[in-house]
Amino acid sequence: MAVVFERPKALSDVPFHYCPGCTHGIVHRLVAEVLDELGVVGQTVGVASVGCSVFSYNYFDCDMVQAPHGRAPAVATGLKRSLPDNVIFTYQGDGDLAAIGMAETVHAATRGENITVIFINNAIYGMTGGQMAPTSLPGQVTQTTPYGRDTSVAGHPIRVCELLSTLSGTALAQRVTVDSVKNVNIAKKAIKKGFENQINKRGYSIIEVVSTCPTNWGLSPQEAMKWLQDNMLEYYPLGVYKDVTAEGGNK
Repeated sequence: MAVVFERPKALSDVPFHYCPGCTHGIVHRLVAEVLDELGVVGQTVGVASVGCSVFSYNYFDCDMVQAPHGRAPAVATGLKRSLPDNVIFTYQGDGDLAAIGMAETVHAATRGENITVIFINNAIYGMTGGQMAPTSLPGQVTQTTPYGRDTSVAGHPIRVCELLSTLSGTALAQRVTVDSVKNVNIAKKAIKKGFENQINKRGYSIIEVVSTCPTNWGLSPQEAMKWLQDNMLEYYPLGVYKDVTAEGGNK
């Protein structure tokens, strides 16, 4: 009997701990499929951030390093510079990447560090109970904004891809989501391009995945997906914000 669907070899054979409806599991699978297809599992080192993704080292069947909160780009920089022939990626949430880790993120990108960043944007701090994140939408209710995010007090959400696309060292900045089969396929192609850019020494690649957090949004998985479609995609439009391969050169 022909096998038409199986677990990627780069994904460990253990149950995910993520909440029902969380899209971390989908993105994990896409990353693992890409590592398999590129044949780089044995030379890959992933950097786990602090947040719900902290347990990603249990799920990827490659070498993994745990970084302090927000410091994944700095750890990845050290790994890549000391192991230039290895494939290095970070897997980070919005609280980790866009709050405490924003300085490391911006400077890794502007230096053109040859790493691949998988960025999960679910507009909230997931692991620590649902506080407002830098990406929380205007008016969004969180544990620390019970009356909704007031932009006159808390400022406006950060659009990470738009920000990093202005930096010369960024090779790829693309925002995707995984709310449908079509968008899952687009997300996989973006992730694969991010790793191919690194293999071809093009510089810093970030793939932002607009994601759900049903538990901290207080919604069912189905309601959370609709909330993403109706609210998040308006503020965070999908698309390619920078792609040096489409601009006719490496940098």
